Order: sequence, then C-alpha cells, then structure tokens
Amino acid sequence: MNDRQLLRYSRQIMLPQVDIEGQQRLLDGHALIIGAGGLGSPVVLYLAAAGVGQLTIADADEVEISNLQRQIAHHEADLGVNKAASAAASAQALNSDCRIHVVKRFLNDAELLEAARQADVVLDCTDRFSSRYAINAACMEAGVPLVSGAAIRFSGQVAVFDPRDAQSPCYACLYPPNDQGDEALSCAESGVIAPLVGMIGSFQALEAIKLLARSGSPHGGLSTFDGLSGEWRHFRLAKDPACPVCNSRPL
Repeated sequence: MNDRQLLRYSRQIMLPQVDIEGQQRLLDGHALIIGAGGLGSPVVLYLAAAGVGQLTIADADEVEISNLQRQIAHHEADLGVNKAASAAASAQALNSDCRIHVVKRFLNDAELLEAARQADVVLDCTDRFSSRYAINAACMEAGVPLVSGAAIRFSGQVAVFDPRDAQSPCYACLYPPNDQGDEALSCAESGVIAPLVGMIGSFQALEAIKLLARSGSPHGGLSTFDGLSGEWRHFRLAKDPACPVCNSRPL
C-alpha cells in the first residue's frame, strides 16, 4: 500500500476491525456483482470507493429512463448504454485504481460457476428467482460466500450465505425451488421507492466488505426492512437438511 492509498483509505484503516491488514485484503479482493440496477448501483460504487481492488460487473440490460429514479450509477447520458458498462464507468471515475471487468450478457450455469470460482465474494443484485437460484447454486459449488439482496415496493432484505461454514444455509434453504410463486414479482410490475434500493444495496456492500476484510462477523442470517415503519428485523436461518443444493455438496 502506497502513501496515497494510506491517505485515501485512512478513515477505514483507523478502525481496529479493519486496520492496515484489512484494507490490504480489500485491495487484494475480487467481488463479482451480478446485476447493475437498483441494488447493484450502490454496491458497485461503495465497493469501488472502499478500495476493493477488482470488480466484475455482469448485466445484459441497457439503461432506460425509468431506471434513473433509483439506479444511481447511471445518468441521463447513459440511456441506451449497457448497465454493466455504465456502472463500471461510474465506479472508475470514483476510483481509478479499481480494476473492473464488464460482462454485457447473461451468464449461463457454467459461466456463473467459473466467474464465482474467480471471485472472493459474490453479490446477487438481480430481481428474479430463476437468477437467484442459479447464482446460489454456483456459489455453493464454488465454495464462495454469497450476499443476496432484494427490494420491492417499500420492503427489502439482505441475507449472507457462506458455504465455507458447514452450518450455513443457502438461498434454496430459505426459498425452496418448488415455491417460486413470486417469479413475476419485480420493480417493473410492482414498483419500488427510490431510497430503498440504496439502503439494501449499501447493506450488501457492507456485508461484502466485512467478508473481504475479515472484519467482525457477517450477520449470517436474514435481515428484512420495512420502509413504511422504518423497522429492521433479523432472523437466524437454519440449514435445511433436505435442501437439494447445499446438502449435495461434498464436505
């Protein structure tokens, strides 16, 4: 770490839970961010600002005018631009030292697995159950921690799943694959209040930073937020012994 980096990240380095060693782990870290929309925007910006050395951003969609109400990594000049590329440009403007890889397409199962294996943490910022199940399966097989977020209307949630911990559940334990009744539920159909995705995405970024820097312990469960009441609720999650995903992994 050079003098410029010591100054840039000084407010984090002074935290005993981070210190020089934790900041160096961030600089050496690689985060895979899948989805560069409402959740992915704050995730990308905060991870770059915090000094995560390498980001891979994957999104096949292009910026539309309806996105600008909440997807703060994109601007009016980015309309029609691929979201991963637009978010990467915003992050690069914030921190030119950050190495950013852009993936402008949907990743199939094999590509997801390979991308997860190359990362130190994966952040699911998508809005479809089918994508979440595929990302979860890749992370479980790769043995890489997953920080999952979701936001709709005035409600959001964040969960951390760490396959390195034999007692940790996975996304399929929380939402069994045969219970996909909300597959069509998305911001486009149901709406979302703008700052909610910022809160949930920022929480995802915090959990990823804690994992990368080894600062404290990620909450290891499910946190939900009600934007109308301002109430957070935290739940411990148990591993499902019948889960077809995490219980099929060899120990």
